[in-house]
Amino acid sequence: MGSGPRASKRVSRIGKSAIHEMTRLSREVEDVAFLSWAKPTSGTPEHINAGAIEAIRGGLCGGYSGNAGLPELRQEICRKLKRDNGIDANPSEILVTVGAIEGLSAAVMALIDPGDEVILPSPTYSTHVRQVVIASGKPVFAATIEEDGFALDIDAIRAAITPKTRAILYCSPSNPSGTAFSEQQLRELAGVALEHNLAVITDEAYEYFTFDGHEHFSIGSIPEMRGRVISCYTFTKTYAMTGWRIGYLHADEELIPQITKAHIPFAICAPVVSQYAALAALKGPQECVAEFREHYRSMRDLMCKRLDGLPDVFQYAKPSGSYLMFPRILLDEGQDSAAFCKKLLREARVSTTPGSAFGPTGEGHLRLSFCVTEEEIDKAFDRMERYFG
Repeated sequence: MGSGPRASKRVSRIGKSAIHEMTRLSREVEDVAFLSWAKPTSGTPEHINAGAIEAIRGGLCGGYSGNAGLPELRQEICRKLKRDNGIDANPSEILVTVGAIEGLSAAVMALIDPGDEVILPSPTYSTHVRQVVIASGKPVFAATIEEDGFALDIDAIRAAITPKTRAILYCSPSNPSGTAFSEQQLRELAGVALEHNLAVITDEAYEYFTFDGHEHFSIGSIPEMRGRVISCYTFTKTYAMTGWRIGYLHADEELIPQITKAHIPFAICAPVVSQYAALAALKGPQECVAEFREHYRSMRDLMCKRLDGLPDVFQYAKPSGSYLMFPRILLDEGQDSAAFCKKLLREARVSTTPGSAFGPTGEGHLRLSFCVTEEEIDKAFDRMERYFG
């Protein structure tokens, strides 16, 4: 008897998700203080829920939408992109996706041939690495400048380019570091992409959550970049719609049909009820976004204050965006961040995410999420102060 079908080599060489592994292990520990998952604790705003309920009651959610998404939703997305991102778009350049994740996956699949290289500034979101591997591409890491708050290192990106380089994929504000890459740096990156004829794929999930005068900049707004940028967005973070799984991307009109070829076998279309919820989110009041931003800024400041109380354990760069940060572990045992995080979970009952999940320069760090309550942060840090004594 054989041992059954084997998994493909490209999937087999992907390790377990450290984020989901820490969640699984956390279920085995009683009364955990959770700083490990980038999931908003606030519920979806009521006007968005109401929009979805109205669509269900109106009999609008029982069938598929077009592959690209509801026409009215794509029109509203175009208005949003013009207003908030400086991107002139028409509905034929919009693809509604199952969260930003599926849009990013479809974009990578549409651009990458086996053996093509994709440059990722490191530390980088672990899922982006997997998307490149599943497309049979090769992730190439360009270290960011930690002492400058994990800023882009344009020289490192230049040095990483080879004849096989096809694209640059980045997340800003960054998961895991919380760094909002500056407009000046992204314009320099655009220059590199133009010089070397590279595509750029962006993950702009945290676009509305920047602090201290830092502003989000969309590289897709640069006129010369039109035709080579795939900009991916989500409703997940902006409107606390994690479970709705709804996002979208913008790309050149000629590229959208190619991305759609990957989107169809992944999803056919985004969930129709979620598309109506997204429509309600865009057309409804936006005060909730400002409230979320203020809450995250306040929780960031609290987390930084509590980290200041553990100066011999952690060293951190204050994040300029997102609801995540990436402190360095100063203790010797922190050089194996996965072992450090598991020990912290078992012995201090605090759940964090090991930095090793976020690319080669992530080792020796851990990711902390501040999209939680004040009570959760205090509970976690009270425990860590007692533990590290």
